[in-house]
Amino acid sequence: MASFNKVILMGRLTRDPELKQAASGVKVADLGLAVSEQWKDKNGEAQETTCFVDVVVWNKQAEICCQYLTKGRLILVEGRLQLDEWTNQQGEKRSKLRVRANRVQFMPDGSRRTDSGGSEHPGASQATGAADLNSPKHESPDLDDLGDDDDLPF
Repeated sequence: MASFNKVILMGRLTRDPELKQAASGVKVADLGLAVSEQWKDKNGEAQETTCFVDVVVWNKQAEICCQYLTKGRLILVEGRLQLDEWTNQQGEKRSKLRVRANRVQFMPDGSRRTDSGGSEHPGASQATGAADLNSPKHESPDLDDLGDDDDLPF
């Protein structure tokens, strides 16, 4: 039987990315993504629902995400569903479905309010000399050329 596993999501980060290192030395980042849907019900009232998704990013792409992304940032994620299964300390079987990102694209985000310095990124300020990631002078890194991590042992 043929199968197909591809996910494309666009949403906002629910927290700052967390960078970890696997026992093998490979970098991995965990992202929380909120994907919202808005519509009007039969009475014409605005409705909204939000789906919260865990995303895992590997290797150099994980490092770049942790360097440039912060809570609230709009991103597009392409990847596949991955089911992680484990047994907790009480001997209970647990599982978690998440997205294993192949590509994370930083989206321009003109809808966010900015601080007085004109930057929408909490870590970017005139005082520290950090770059505004949405300025035309600063391009988001191309993450397509970072390679595939299907050869990882876990």
